[in-house]
Amino acid sequence: MQISELLRDQVTPAQRPSQPLDPHALLSQLGCEVARTLSSALERVTTLAATGRIDRSSLQALRDEVDRARRAGIMGQQVSRFASGRVQVASERLDLTGLLLEALRQRRREIEARGSEVRQFFAQTEVMSDATLTFSLLHSLFDWALEHAVSRIDLKLDIKPWPTHARLTCAFSHRPPDSRTAGDSAWLDNEASPLETMSWCLLQQTAVALGLVIYRHDTASRTTLTLEFPETVVSRIAGLSTRELDDPSQNAHNSQPLAGRHALVVASRREVRGLVRDALRPMGLMIDFVNSVEEAVEFCRDGLPHAVVYEAALAGDRFEKLRADMLAEVPAMAFVQIAEHGKAFEVLNLGSHQFASVGRDALLESLPAAMMFELARSDSGAHP
Repeated sequence: MQISELLRDQVTPAQRPSQPLDPHALLSQLGCEVARTLSSALERVTTLAATGRIDRSSLQALRDEVDRARRAGIMGQQVSRFASGRVQVASERLDLTGLLLEALRQRRREIEARGSEVRQFFAQTEVMSDATLTFSLLHSLFDWALEHAVSRIDLKLDIKPWPTHARLTCAFSHRPPDSRTAGDSAWLDNEASPLETMSWCLLQQTAVALGLVIYRHDTASRTTLTLEFPETVVSRIAGLSTRELDDPSQNAHNSQPLAGRHALVVASRREVRGLVRDALRPMGLMIDFVNSVEEAVEFCRDGLPHAVVYEAALAGDRFEKLRADMLAEVPAMAFVQIAEHGKAFEVLNLGSHQFASVGRDALLESLPAAMMFELARSDSGAHP
C-alpha cells in the first residue's frame, strides 16, 4: 500500500462537521467513562478482598483501570477549561514536523507496550501557532488513536496545495474488518459514536481553540482524521513582518500553561510531595508521584513523562543510570532537582547536560518558573 493511498476516502467538511461543545453531553460522557472503568476496577478489588490474592496481570489491569478513570477526569477538566474561554492562544513560528517527531519519540514506549505500530510519512512543515497547545494537541491525538486503534496507526504530515495548509492525517482501524455486521450502517448514523470518548472531546476542543480545520471520516471499521493548519508559514511569508512576530498581544497569559504535560515526581517525603503538588497545581500539569528510584524505573517502563522532578538525596548511581537511559531515548528530557539547601533557582551542569535546581524552601515560589524553563528548553531541544 502506497502512502498516497492513506487518504483514499477524501472527505469534505460537510461529511464530518465539528460540533459545538454540549456541556450536558460532556458531563454524561465523563460520568459514563469513569463509572464504566471504575466498576471494572471495583470488581477486581472485591475479588482481592474475598480471596486475599491477586495475580500480576490482574494487578496491572487494576492499575490501568484506575489510571484510565483518572485520565478521563483530567481530560474533562481540560475540556471544561476550553469551554470556559480561559485559554489564551499565542502565536509563534513552530517546526510542526519537529514537534510531531518529539511527541512520537516520547510515546514510543507506550506504543510498544501496547503492541501497536505507527507508520509515518512527514514532510517538513512550519506553522504559526501556540507552542504549548500544539504540543498538547499532538499528545491528545496519540491518546485518542491509541485508545481505539486495533491495528497499525498511519500518520501523514504534508502541505495541501490549495489553499496552502499544513495537513496532519491520522488513520487507523477501530474494529477488525472481519467483525462487520448488518447493523454497521446504523452505527454510522448513531451520534453516540464509540470513537467520541473524552480523549476525542479534548482533541477536538484543542483543535478548535487553535483555529484548525477538522475533518473526520468514519466507516464501520476504519476512521481517518485530518487536521489542517491555516496559518502555515509558506502561505504568509510574503506579508509577514517583524512587527507581527513581536506583537505583544500574541503573548497573552495562559491560565494553565502546561496543560497536557506530564511530570513524574520522585520524592520519598510526604511533605515534599505536598509542596510540589501545591506549586505545580496552577500550571495544569498531570503529576504522578513515586517514592523511590526503583518505583520510577518501573513507572517508566510503560512510557516516559515530559519532566522528572526529584529529591537531590535520591540522586545516586541508580538515579543517574535512569537519567542516562531517559536521555538516550529523549535527549531533551527535562529534569528539575529539589535541593535540600542552596539558591532558590539555579542551573547546574552535569557532564554535557544542564538541569534546573530549586531549593526546598523555595518550591512554592520557584518551582513553576524552573519547570517552565526546563520544558521550554526541552521543546526547543536546547539542552547542550
